Amino acid sequence: MAVPAAAEDPDEPLDLTGLDAELVDIFVEESGDLLDHSDGLLAQLREAPGEREPLIGLQRDLHTIKGGARMAGIMAIGELGHAMESLLEAVVEQRCELGSDGIPLLERGFDRLHVMVTRVGARRAVGASERLSVEFDARARGETLVPEAPETSASAPALPDAAPIEPLTPLSAPIGEDVAGEGEDISVRAPQEQVRIRADLLDRLVNYAGEVAIYRARLEQQLGAFRSAMAEMEQTNTRLRDQLRRLDIETEAQIIARFQREGDSGDAAFDPLELDRFSTLQQLSRALAESATDMTSLQGTLDDLTRQYETLLLQQSRVSSDLQEGLMRTRMVPFDALLPRLRRVVRQAASETGKQVQLRLDGAQGELDRNVLERMTAPLEHMLRNAVVHGLEAPERRREAGKPEQGTVRIAVRREGSEVVLEVGDDGRGLDREAIRRRAEERGLVRTGAALGDGDLDMMIFQPGFSTADEVSRLAGRGVGMDVVASEVRQLGGTLDIHSRRDQGTTFTLRLPQTLAVTQAVFVRIGETSFAVPIASVRGVGRITREQMAEAGAVYSYGGEEYALHDLGKLVGHAPARAEGHLQMPLLLIGAGELRAAVAVDQIIGNREIVVKPVGPQVASVPGIFGATIMGDGSVRVILDVAPLVRRQTVQPRDEAPAEATERRQVPLVMVVDDSVTMRKVTGRVLERHNLEVVTARDGVDALERMDERVPDLMLLDIEMPRMDGYELATQMKADARLRGVPIVMITSRTGEKHRQRAFEIGVERYLGKPYQENELMRNVLDLLGGRDDG
Repeated sequence: MAVPAAAEDPDEPLDLTGLDAELVDIFVEESGDLLDHSDGLLAQLREAPGEREPLIGLQRDLHTIKGGARMAGIMAIGELGHAMESLLEAVVEQRCELGSDGIPLLERGFDRLHVMVTRVGARRAVGASERLSVEFDARARGETLVPEAPETSASAPALPDAAPIEPLTPLSAPIGEDVAGEGEDISVRAPQEQVRIRADLLDRLVNYAGEVAIYRARLEQQLGAFRSAMAEMEQTNTRLRDQLRRLDIETEAQIIARFQREGDSGDAAFDPLELDRFSTLQQLSRALAESATDMTSLQGTLDDLTRQYETLLLQQSRVSSDLQEGLMRTRMVPFDALLPRLRRVVRQAASETGKQVQLRLDGAQGELDRNVLERMTAPLEHMLRNAVVHGLEAPERRREAGKPEQGTVRIAVRREGSEVVLEVGDDGRGLDREAIRRRAEERGLVRTGAALGDGDLDMMIFQPGFSTADEVSRLAGRGVGMDVVASEVRQLGGTLDIHSRRDQGTTFTLRLPQTLAVTQAVFVRIGETSFAVPIASVRGVGRITREQMAEAGAVYSYGGEEYALHDLGKLVGHAPARAEGHLQMPLLLIGAGELRAAVAVDQIIGNREIVVKPVGPQVASVPGIFGATIMGDGSVRVILDVAPLVRRQTVQPRDEAPAEATERRQVPLVMVVDDSVTMRKVTGRVLERHNLEVVTARDGVDALERMDERVPDLMLLDIEMPRMDGYELATQMKADARLRGVPIVMITSRTGEKHRQRAFEIGVERYLGKPYQENELMRNVLDLLGGRDDG
C-alpha cells in the first residue's frame, strides 16, 4: 500500500483567516522548545531502544504540540501530531512494538513537524502530511507500509535551504511555569521566575556597556594626565620656593650693604631692615612667599580631590565590570540549544546519501555567546554535511576497510581559558591530499612540484571556490562553503585547524572567543602605526638579534617548538621593522592550529582589555582584519589576525616573489628637554605644526630614561635643570656610542659667550637664546634633520 505525498508551494502564504496571529506566534515559540526537547529524547531512544521514559516524554511533548496546534487553528500539524502520539501510546501500552525501523520513522515525523512549524513561523502555508499520518496509523495497528519516496524530498524542501536560522536565545516559559518535559516531578525542582526579552535589545545593552567601558578608559587616561600635570605643578612650586628663598637672601644682602655704605647718617635707633624706606622690596618678597604658600596649599587640595576621583573611578570601574559581566552572562547560551538542528542536518544528509551515520556529542553543555553561536550555525551545518558526504564512506566501502557500516560524526565542546574549542570530526577516509594538490596546481594556487607540508596543503580547502568533487550535486561539488567557514571563524576572532589521517578520518578544531564584546589583546607598533592582536593567538614574546633576523630560513625556538620568522611590516605592507632604540628585535609569537610564527615588530606595547567593534564590509574584506577597537584617547586601532597573513605569504607560488613594501620616510622624532612645563608645551606645539613627532622630558635624568626605549633624531635642550643639567646630559650623550649621533640644539636664557663656548666644546651643534623666534628655531631644526644620515 502506498500513499502519495503532499507537496508545498514554498511561496504560498499562510491563510490567517479566522486565526489569532498572537496565538499562532505563541504556538510557534512553544513548539520550537518542545521539538528541541523531543530531539534529545529521540537521541536517548536511539541509544537505548528499550527504555520506557523517552517514549513517555515524547508522547507528552506530542500531546502538547497537538493541543496547541488545534487551539491555534493549524490543523495539519495537529493531525500529524495526533498520528504520532497514537503510535507512541500503542507502544507504551504494549499493543504494538516500535521495531528497528520505528525510530527512523519517528525521526522523519519530528523533522516534518519542525519544517511545518518553521513555515508557520515564517507565515508560509503548510500542507497535510497524509502519507506520514497513514504510516503512523498503520504502525500503531501493527501494519507496515512501504513508502514511495523519502519524506524529505517529497513533502518539504531540503532542511538547510528551507529552514531559516532560528533565534538561539534561550527563551523560558512564562513566570511560574516550567518548560514541558524538563522534569518528571515540578516538587523536586521548583520553577524559577524568568522573563523574556528581545535579542536586539540585549545586544544594544551590551553595546552600551562597552561604550561605558570606553568612556571609563578615557577618564582614566585623562585623570592620569591630570596627575602628571599635578606632579609638574609640585616641581614648579618647589622651584618657585627655592627662587624666593634666594631672592630673600639677595634682598637682605643688598639692604645691609647699602646701610654700610651710608654709614651713620641714619637713625641708629632702628635696624636698616626695620626702616620704611628699605621695606618695599622686602614686602614684595614676603607677599610672593605667601602666594607660593597659597599655591602649595591649593596643590594639596587638588591632590586630595584627585585621590577622591581616583577612588570613585575605581568603584565605578568595578560596578561597570560587574554590569558588563552580568549582561554578557545573559547572552551566554548552552551549545546544546543548537543540537536538535544539527541532528536534523546529519539525518537528512545520511538519508540522501544512503549512508548510516551516528552523531556523538561530548560536552554539549558548554556555553557560548549567543551571537557566536548564531554566526557559527551555518558553518557547523556545512561541516557536518561535508563530514557525511565527503568524509564517510558508503557502507560497502566501510565493510571492505574493516570498519563498522555505521559511520560516526563527533562534536566535542570544551572550554580553554577565555576560548571555546569545538571539534567536528569523522571516522571516514580522511582528506585526499593528492586530489587537493592536483586541483591547487590546476588553479595556480601553488607552483607545480612545490614542497608543501601536509598542514599547508590541507589549508587549500579553505580557498574560495575550491572543491575536489568530480560531480556537482545539491550537497557537494560547487566549491562554496569551507572558505565561508574559515572566513566566519576569522571574523569572530577565532582560529581553525585541520587534522587528517588517511582511512582514519578528519577533525576540524575551531577555537572561538567565548564572547564577542570584550577580549584581551596585545598591542604592537610597526613604524608609526599600532595594531591590536587578540591574545588567544599569542603564545608568548621573545627577542632576536638583527643578524639572526636577516638569516635566510632562520627560526626561533620557544617552548620546544620552532617558529618561522616573519616581519609584520612586510605582512601588512609597511616598511620593515627596525626596532630603533632596542638592542634586539622584539618578537610576537603566534600560534594558530599547526602554524607557528615569530613576527618581528618595532615595539610590544603591552596587553589590555578591549571592546571589539565591527568594521564595514570594505575593511572586513581586507585579509587579516576582522575588527577594530577604540582607545582611551578616542583613537581607533585595527585588530589584526596575523595567521592568515602568514599563511598567505607562506603558500605564495615560489616563482612569484613577494612584493617588497615601499620604504616610507619615517617621521623624525624630536625630544624637548626643559624643566619648564610652558616651554615644553609651546615648543612641542611648534614642532608638531611642522609634522614632527615630539617627546618631552623634564630634566637630564628623565631624558636618559626615555632614550633607553627610543633614540630621538634631534634634541632641544635647556641648560638649567634639576637633578642633571643640560651640560651634563650633553656630555653623557656624546660619550655614548648609541646617542653620540643625536644632534643637540641648546635653547637657554644663558646667552653669554662663556656658556656658548662651553656648549660647543662638548659637541652641541646649535645654540639659541630664549625667547626664540619660531622661524629661526625651525630653520635650525630642519637643517639638522635634513643633514642627518639615517643609514
